[in-house]
Amino acid sequence: MDHAPAYARAQPLGVLGQLAPVLPVVLLVALLALPVPAEAGAGEGGGTGSPADAFSALVVGLALLHVVRTARRPLTRRAAVILGLPVVGITAAACASASAATGLAGAARYLQVFVLVPAAVLVLIRDARQFRVLAWAFVGLALFQGALGVHQNLTGTGASYMGEDIRAVGTFGPTDVMGMATVVSYGFVAALALAFRPDAPRQRAAALTCAGLLTVPLALSFSRGAWIATAAACAVVLLLAGVRRALRAALAATAAAVVLVAGLGMGSQLLQERLSSITQVTDAPDQSVTDRYAMWAASVDMWRDRPVTGVGLKGFPEHRDSHASLALSSGSDTAGAGAEFRRQPLLSPHNMYLLILSEQGLLGLLTLAGGWLALLVCAVRGWARGGPPGPPPPRPRGQVSAPPPTGGHRRPGGARI
Repeated sequence: MDHAPAYARAQPLGVLGQLAPVLPVVLLVALLALPVPAEAGAGEGGGTGSPADAFSALVVGLALLHVVRTARRPLTRRAAVILGLPVVGITAAACASASAATGLAGAARYLQVFVLVPAAVLVLIRDARQFRVLAWAFVGLALFQGALGVHQNLTGTGASYMGEDIRAVGTFGPTDVMGMATVVSYGFVAALALAFRPDAPRQRAAALTCAGLLTVPLALSFSRGAWIATAAACAVVLLLAGVRRALRAALAATAAAVVLVAGLGMGSQLLQERLSSITQVTDAPDQSVTDRYAMWAASVDMWRDRPVTGVGLKGFPEHRDSHASLALSSGSDTAGAGAEFRRQPLLSPHNMYLLILSEQGLLGLLTLAGGWLALLVCAVRGWARGGPPGPPPPRPRGQVSAPPPTGGHRRPGGARI
Protein backbone atom coordinates (compact mmCIF):
# COMPACT_ATOMS: atom_id res chain seq x y z
CA MET A 1 0.00 0.00 0.00
CA ASP A 2 1.10 3.56 -0.68
CA HIS A 3 0.77 5.75 2.41
CA ALA A 4 2.09 8.98 0.82
CA PRO A 5 -1.36 10.57 0.26
CA ALA A 6 -2.41 9.90 3.86
CA TYR A 7 0.89 11.32 5.09
CA ALA A 8 0.46 14.40 2.94
CA ARG A 9 -3.05 14.94 4.32
CA ALA A 10 -1.91 14.51 7.94
CA GLN A 11 1.19 16.67 7.63
CA PRO A 12 -0.50 20.12 7.95
CA LEU A 13 -2.38 19.02 11.07
CA GLY A 14 0.84 17.62 12.50
CA VAL A 15 2.66 20.91 11.93
CA LEU A 16 -0.17 22.91 13.51
CA GLY A 17 -0.28 20.56 16.46
CA GLN A 18 3.45 20.88 16.93
CA LEU A 19 3.33 24.68 16.82
CA ALA A 20 0.24 25.03 19.02
CA PRO A 21 2.16 25.33 22.35
CA VAL A 22 4.24 28.25 21.04
CA LEU A 23 1.26 30.31 19.86
CA PRO A 24 0.46 31.78 23.34
CA VAL A 25 4.08 32.93 23.64
CA VAL A 26 3.94 34.47 20.17
CA LEU A 27 0.75 36.30 21.12
CA LEU A 28 2.46 37.54 24.28
CA VAL A 29 5.24 39.00 22.14
CA ALA A 30 2.67 40.54 19.78
CA LEU A 31 0.96 42.33 22.68
CA LEU A 32 4.16 44.31 23.18
CA ALA A 33 3.18 46.21 20.03
CA LEU A 34 0.30 47.87 21.89
CA PRO A 35 0.87 51.36 23.30
CA VAL A 36 2.16 51.36 26.86
CA PRO A 37 -0.05 53.32 29.30
CA ALA A 38 1.57 56.47 30.63
CA GLU A 39 1.01 55.32 34.23
CA ALA A 40 2.80 52.02 33.55
CA GLY A 41 6.13 53.59 34.37
CA ALA A 42 9.40 53.13 32.60
CA GLY A 43 12.74 51.47 32.78
CA GLU A 44 13.94 48.90 35.25
CA GLY A 45 12.29 50.41 38.24
CA GLY A 46 8.69 51.01 37.31
CA GLY A 47 5.60 49.50 35.87
CA THR A 48 2.02 49.13 37.08
CA GLY A 49 0.84 46.78 34.39
CA SER A 50 0.06 46.46 30.69
CA PRO A 51 -1.92 44.06 28.47
CA ALA A 52 1.21 41.97 28.02
CA ASP A 53 1.63 41.71 31.79
CA ALA A 54 -1.93 40.48 32.19
CA PHE A 55 -1.59 37.98 29.35
CA SER A 56 1.65 36.63 30.80
CA ALA A 57 -0.41 35.22 33.68
CA LEU A 58 -2.51 33.33 31.13
CA VAL A 59 0.64 31.97 29.49
CA VAL A 60 1.82 30.66 32.87
CA GLY A 61 -1.59 29.04 33.38
CA LEU A 62 -1.45 27.41 29.95
CA ALA A 63 2.00 26.07 30.77
CA LEU A 64 0.64 24.48 33.95
CA LEU A 65 -2.27 23.02 31.99
CA HIS A 66 0.19 21.63 29.45
CA VAL A 67 2.17 19.95 32.24
CA VAL A 68 -0.98 18.37 33.69
CA ARG A 69 -2.23 17.23 30.29
CA THR A 70 1.05 15.63 29.22
CA ALA A 71 1.57 14.07 32.69
CA ARG A 72 5.33 14.33 32.30
CA ARG A 73 8.00 16.08 34.32
CA PRO A 74 8.40 19.36 32.40
CA LEU A 75 11.89 20.31 33.58
CA THR A 76 14.99 18.47 34.63
CA ARG A 77 16.18 18.79 38.20
CA ARG A 78 19.01 21.08 37.09
CA ALA A 79 16.67 23.38 35.17
CA ALA A 80 14.28 23.59 38.12
CA VAL A 81 17.11 24.56 40.48
CA ILE A 82 18.47 27.21 38.10
CA LEU A 83 15.05 28.78 37.52
CA GLY A 84 14.20 28.61 41.21
CA LEU A 85 17.36 30.27 42.50
CA PRO A 86 16.08 33.88 42.18
CA VAL A 87 13.14 33.03 44.46
CA VAL A 88 15.52 32.98 47.45
CA GLY A 89 16.83 36.50 46.93
CA ILE A 90 13.44 37.90 45.93
CA THR A 91 11.76 36.50 49.04
CA ALA A 92 14.45 37.83 51.36
CA ALA A 93 14.31 41.28 49.75
CA ALA A 94 10.51 41.33 49.97
CA CYS A 95 10.74 40.71 53.71
CA ALA A 96 13.24 43.60 54.00
CA SER A 97 10.94 46.07 52.21
CA ALA A 98 9.62 49.12 53.99
CA SER A 99 6.00 47.93 53.75
CA ALA A 100 4.29 44.63 53.12
CA ALA A 101 2.36 46.03 50.14
CA THR A 102 5.52 47.28 48.46
CA GLY A 103 7.30 44.00 49.11
CA LEU A 104 4.44 41.92 47.69
CA ALA A 105 4.14 44.12 44.58
CA GLY A 106 7.88 43.99 43.95
CA ALA A 107 8.04 40.24 44.55
CA ALA A 108 5.19 39.64 42.10
CA ARG A 109 6.96 41.69 39.44
CA TYR A 110 10.34 40.00 39.87
CA LEU A 111 8.82 36.52 40.01
CA GLN A 112 6.88 37.25 36.83
CA VAL A 113 9.90 38.51 34.87
CA PHE A 114 12.65 36.22 36.15
CA VAL A 115 10.93 32.99 37.23
CA LEU A 116 7.36 32.33 36.08
CA VAL A 117 7.41 33.56 32.47
CA PRO A 118 10.84 32.02 31.67
CA ALA A 119 9.71 28.70 33.15
CA ALA A 120 6.46 28.81 31.16
CA VAL A 121 8.34 29.54 27.93
CA LEU A 122 10.75 26.70 28.62
CA VAL A 123 7.84 24.32 29.22
CA LEU A 124 5.91 25.33 26.09
CA ILE A 125 8.83 25.56 23.65
CA ARG A 126 10.64 22.24 23.35
CA ASP A 127 12.21 21.98 19.89
CA ALA A 128 14.11 24.01 17.30
CA ARG A 129 11.10 24.66 15.06
CA GLN A 130 9.12 26.22 17.90
CA PHE A 131 12.13 28.28 18.91
CA ARG A 132 12.51 29.61 15.37
CA VAL A 133 8.84 30.63 15.34
CA LEU A 134 9.41 32.60 18.53
CA ALA A 135 12.57 34.17 17.07
CA TRP A 136 10.63 35.32 13.99
CA ALA A 137 7.98 36.77 16.32
CA PHE A 138 10.67 38.94 17.90
CA VAL A 139 11.85 39.99 14.45
CA GLY A 140 8.29 40.90 13.44
CA LEU A 141 7.77 42.93 16.62
CA ALA A 142 11.08 44.72 16.06
CA LEU A 143 10.12 45.55 12.46
CA PHE A 144 6.78 47.00 13.58
CA GLN A 145 8.26 49.08 16.39
CA GLY A 146 11.20 50.08 14.19
CA ALA A 147 8.98 51.20 11.31
CA LEU A 148 6.92 53.32 13.70
CA GLY A 149 10.12 54.77 15.15
CA VAL A 150 11.49 55.71 11.72
CA HIS A 151 8.16 57.38 10.92
CA GLN A 152 8.40 59.33 14.17
CA ASN A 153 11.88 60.53 13.25
CA LEU A 154 10.97 61.56 9.70
CA THR A 155 7.77 63.36 10.69
CA GLY A 156 9.02 64.94 13.91
CA THR A 157 6.50 63.08 16.09
CA GLY A 158 8.96 61.15 18.24
CA ALA A 159 10.25 61.82 21.73
CA SER A 160 12.11 65.01 22.43
CA TYR A 161 15.85 64.90 21.89
CA MET A 162 18.09 67.99 21.91
CA GLY A 163 15.06 70.21 21.46
CA GLU A 164 13.58 68.25 18.54
CA ASP A 165 10.89 65.55 18.54
CA ILE A 166 12.97 63.10 16.51
CA ARG A 167 13.84 60.28 18.90
CA ALA A 168 12.38 56.94 17.77
CA VAL A 169 10.50 55.35 20.67
CA GLY A 170 7.75 53.33 18.94
CA THR A 171 4.68 52.70 21.07
CA PHE A 172 6.62 52.95 24.33
CA GLY A 173 6.36 56.71 24.59
CA PRO A 174 8.82 59.30 25.89
CA THR A 175 8.83 57.89 29.44
CA ASP A 176 10.47 54.66 28.23
CA VAL A 177 12.95 55.70 25.58
CA MET A 178 14.81 52.38 26.00
CA GLY A 179 11.76 50.27 25.14
CA MET A 180 11.88 50.43 21.36
CA ALA A 181 15.67 50.28 21.33
CA THR A 182 15.58 47.08 23.41
CA VAL A 183 12.94 45.44 21.19
CA VAL A 184 14.81 46.36 18.00
CA SER A 185 18.05 45.06 19.49
CA TYR A 186 16.45 41.70 20.31
CA GLY A 187 14.97 41.49 16.82
CA PHE A 188 18.29 42.36 15.21
CA VAL A 189 20.18 39.67 17.14
CA ALA A 190 17.44 37.11 16.40
CA ALA A 191 17.50 37.95 12.68
CA LEU A 192 21.28 37.64 12.60
CA ALA A 193 21.11 34.22 14.26
CA LEU A 194 18.41 33.06 11.83
CA ALA A 195 20.60 34.18 8.94
CA PHE A 196 23.10 31.43 9.74
CA ARG A 197 20.65 28.56 9.36
CA PRO A 198 22.40 26.42 6.72
CA ASP A 199 19.50 24.52 5.19
CA ALA A 200 17.04 27.37 4.51
CA PRO A 201 18.38 29.81 1.89
CA ARG A 202 15.13 31.77 1.61
CA GLN A 203 14.90 32.27 5.35
CA ARG A 204 18.55 33.29 5.40
CA ALA A 205 17.92 35.98 2.79
CA ALA A 206 14.81 37.20 4.62
CA ALA A 207 16.65 37.30 7.96
CA LEU A 208 19.57 39.25 6.50
CA THR A 209 17.15 41.73 4.93
CA CYS A 210 15.36 42.20 8.25
CA ALA A 211 18.66 42.70 10.08
CA GLY A 212 19.68 45.36 7.58
CA LEU A 213 16.37 47.19 7.96
CA LEU A 214 16.55 47.15 11.75
CA THR A 215 19.84 49.04 11.79
CA VAL A 216 17.98 52.24 10.86
CA PRO A 217 15.57 52.43 13.83
CA LEU A 218 18.32 51.21 16.15
CA ALA A 219 20.43 54.19 15.11
CA LEU A 220 17.50 56.62 15.36
CA SER A 221 16.79 55.51 18.94
CA PHE A 222 19.89 57.50 19.99
CA SER A 223 20.51 54.87 22.68
CA ARG A 224 24.22 54.42 23.27
CA GLY A 225 23.64 51.50 25.61
CA ALA A 226 21.55 49.67 23.02
CA TRP A 227 24.23 50.22 20.38
CA ILE A 228 26.99 48.83 22.58
CA ALA A 229 24.94 45.87 23.83
CA THR A 230 23.76 44.95 20.32
CA ALA A 231 27.29 45.13 18.93
CA ALA A 232 28.57 42.86 21.72
CA ALA A 233 25.74 40.32 21.24
CA CYS A 234 26.23 40.28 17.46
CA ALA A 235 29.95 39.73 17.90
CA VAL A 236 29.23 36.65 20.02
CA VAL A 237 26.73 35.32 17.44
CA LEU A 238 29.22 35.83 14.61
CA LEU A 239 32.08 34.16 16.48
CA LEU A 240 29.88 31.18 17.32
CA ALA A 241 28.94 30.91 13.65
CA GLY A 242 32.61 30.79 12.63
CA VAL A 243 35.56 33.15 12.34
CA ARG A 244 35.33 33.41 8.55
CA ARG A 245 31.67 34.29 8.68
CA ALA A 246 32.40 36.84 11.38
CA LEU A 247 35.04 38.52 9.23
CA ARG A 248 32.78 38.58 6.17
CA ALA A 249 29.90 40.00 8.19
CA ALA A 250 32.16 42.65 9.73
CA LEU A 251 33.36 43.73 6.29
CA ALA A 252 29.79 43.84 4.99
CA ALA A 253 28.63 45.89 7.98
CA THR A 254 31.50 48.33 7.55
CA ALA A 255 30.72 48.75 3.85
CA ALA A 256 27.02 49.28 4.60
CA ALA A 257 27.82 51.89 7.24
CA VAL A 258 30.06 53.77 4.82
CA VAL A 259 27.35 53.74 2.14
CA LEU A 260 24.58 54.82 4.51
CA VAL A 261 26.53 57.53 6.32
CA ALA A 262 28.77 58.91 3.61
CA GLY A 263 26.84 58.03 0.48
CA LEU A 264 23.20 58.46 1.44
CA GLY A 265 23.70 61.00 4.20
CA MET A 266 21.81 59.07 6.88
CA GLY A 267 24.34 60.10 9.52
CA SER A 268 22.82 63.36 10.76
CA GLN A 269 24.81 65.75 12.90
CA LEU A 270 22.92 64.69 16.03
CA LEU A 271 23.57 61.03 15.31
CA GLN A 272 27.27 61.65 14.78
CA GLU A 273 27.49 63.66 17.99
CA ARG A 274 25.70 60.90 19.89
CA LEU A 275 28.06 58.30 18.50
CA SER A 276 31.16 60.33 19.31
CA SER A 277 29.90 60.95 22.86
CA ILE A 278 30.49 57.27 23.67
CA THR A 279 34.21 58.01 23.92
CA GLN A 280 33.59 61.09 26.10
CA VAL A 281 31.71 59.48 28.99
CA THR A 282 34.75 59.83 31.25
CA ASP A 283 36.38 63.04 30.00
CA ALA A 284 33.35 65.24 29.32
CA PRO A 285 30.16 63.41 30.32
CA ASP A 286 26.79 65.00 29.61
CA GLN A 287 24.11 65.35 32.30
CA SER A 288 22.51 61.96 31.57
CA VAL A 289 25.84 60.20 32.04
CA THR A 290 26.53 62.24 35.19
CA ASP A 291 23.17 61.17 36.59
CA ARG A 292 23.98 57.54 35.87
CA TYR A 293 27.33 57.79 37.62
CA ALA A 294 25.63 59.36 40.63
CA MET A 295 22.90 56.69 40.76
CA TRP A 296 25.45 53.90 40.34
CA ALA A 297 27.39 55.26 43.30
CA ALA A 298 24.16 55.55 45.28
CA SER A 299 23.31 51.91 44.50
CA VAL A 300 26.67 50.72 45.79
CA ASP A 301 26.26 52.88 48.89
CA MET A 302 22.84 51.32 49.59
CA TRP A 303 24.38 47.88 49.30
CA ARG A 304 27.12 48.80 51.76
CA ASP A 305 24.48 49.78 54.29
CA ARG A 306 22.58 46.49 53.87
CA PRO A 307 24.94 44.07 52.13
CA VAL A 308 22.92 40.85 52.49
CA THR A 309 19.31 41.69 51.60
CA GLY A 310 19.55 45.27 50.30
CA VAL A 311 17.09 48.08 51.01
CA GLY A 312 14.10 46.02 49.91
CA LEU A 313 12.14 45.62 46.70
CA LYS A 314 11.16 48.94 45.08
CA GLY A 315 13.23 50.71 47.72
CA PHE A 316 15.68 52.47 45.41
CA PRO A 317 13.57 55.63 44.84
CA GLU A 318 13.01 56.05 48.58
CA HIS A 319 16.72 55.75 49.49
CA ARG A 320 18.13 57.45 46.38
CA ASP A 321 18.40 61.03 47.62
CA SER A 322 19.98 60.09 50.95
CA HIS A 323 22.79 58.20 49.20
CA ALA A 324 23.31 60.20 45.97
CA SER A 325 25.74 63.08 45.50
CA LEU A 326 24.78 66.66 44.69
CA ALA A 327 25.63 66.02 41.03
CA LEU A 328 22.37 64.08 40.60
CA SER A 329 19.62 66.07 38.93
CA SER A 330 16.05 66.06 40.18
CA GLY A 331 14.80 64.07 37.16
CA SER A 332 14.83 63.81 33.41
CA ASP A 333 12.78 65.92 31.02
CA THR A 334 10.38 63.97 28.80
CA ALA A 335 8.16 65.27 26.03
CA GLY A 336 7.01 64.45 22.52
CA ALA A 337 5.49 61.31 21.01
CA GLY A 338 2.00 62.51 21.88
CA ALA A 339 2.82 63.46 25.47
CA GLU A 340 3.22 66.84 27.11
CA PHE A 341 6.35 67.99 28.89
CA ARG A 342 6.86 66.44 32.30
CA ARG A 343 9.64 65.85 34.78
CA GLN A 344 10.25 62.10 35.00
CA PRO A 345 11.59 60.91 38.36
CA LEU A 346 14.68 58.72 38.38
CA LEU A 347 13.28 55.41 39.63
CA SER A 348 16.26 53.15 38.92
CA PRO A 349 20.04 53.40 38.51
CA HIS A 350 19.72 52.56 34.78
CA ASN A 351 21.54 49.31 35.43
CA MET A 352 19.71 46.09 36.24
CA TYR A 353 22.61 44.52 38.13
CA LEU A 354 23.09 47.56 40.37
CA LEU A 355 19.33 47.81 40.91
CA ILE A 356 19.26 44.21 42.13
CA LEU A 357 22.37 44.77 44.26
CA SER A 358 20.86 47.81 45.96
CA GLU A 359 17.36 46.36 46.49
CA GLN A 360 18.15 42.65 47.00
CA GLY A 361 21.70 42.78 48.26
CA LEU A 362 24.43 40.27 47.62
CA LEU A 363 22.02 37.38 48.16
CA GLY A 364 19.71 38.54 45.38
CA LEU A 365 22.53 39.32 42.96
CA LEU A 366 24.22 35.96 43.50
CA THR A 367 21.03 33.93 43.09
CA LEU A 368 19.86 35.80 39.98
CA ALA A 369 23.18 36.36 38.23
CA GLY A 370 24.33 32.93 39.37
CA GLY A 371 21.37 31.36 37.61
CA TRP A 372 22.18 33.32 34.45
CA LEU A 373 25.81 32.21 34.67
CA ALA A 374 24.70 28.59 35.03
CA LEU A 375 22.51 28.97 31.92
CA LEU A 376 25.47 30.39 30.03
CA VAL A 377 27.73 27.52 31.09
CA CYS A 378 25.12 24.94 30.04
CA ALA A 379 24.64 26.68 26.69
CA VAL A 380 28.37 26.83 25.99
CA ARG A 381 28.81 23.17 26.96
CA GLY A 382 25.94 22.17 24.67
CA TRP A 383 27.38 24.20 21.81
CA ALA A 384 30.83 22.71 22.35
CA ARG A 385 29.43 19.19 22.17
CA GLY A 386 27.49 19.92 18.99
CA GLY A 387 30.07 22.18 17.37
CA PRO A 388 29.39 25.30 15.31
CA PRO A 389 26.77 25.02 12.55
CA GLY A 390 28.07 24.05 9.16
CA PRO A 391 26.70 23.47 5.68
CA PRO A 392 24.45 20.42 5.24
CA PRO A 393 25.96 17.34 3.59
CA PRO A 394 25.43 17.23 -0.17
CA ARG A 395 22.47 15.16 -1.31
CA PRO A 396 23.01 12.79 -4.23
CA ARG A 397 21.45 14.05 -7.45
CA GLY A 398 17.98 12.64 -8.02
CA GLN A 399 17.47 11.51 -4.43
CA VAL A 400 14.12 12.49 -2.89
CA SER A 401 13.46 12.55 0.82
CA ALA A 402 10.79 10.04 1.81
CA PRO A 403 8.24 10.70 4.55
CA PRO A 404 8.80 8.90 7.84
CA PRO A 405 7.12 5.51 8.13
CA THR A 406 3.61 5.66 9.54
CA GLY A 407 2.88 1.97 9.90
CA GLY A 408 1.21 -0.37 7.41
CA HIS A 409 1.77 -3.86 6.13
CA ARG A 410 5.16 -5.45 5.67
CA ARG A 411 6.45 -7.53 2.86
CA PRO A 412 8.39 -10.66 3.64
CA GLY A 413 11.84 -9.55 4.84
CA GLY A 414 10.56 -6.50 6.79
CA ALA A 415 10.06 -3.92 3.99
CA ARG A 416 7.12 -1.57 4.48
CA ILE A 417 4.48 -1.31 1.76
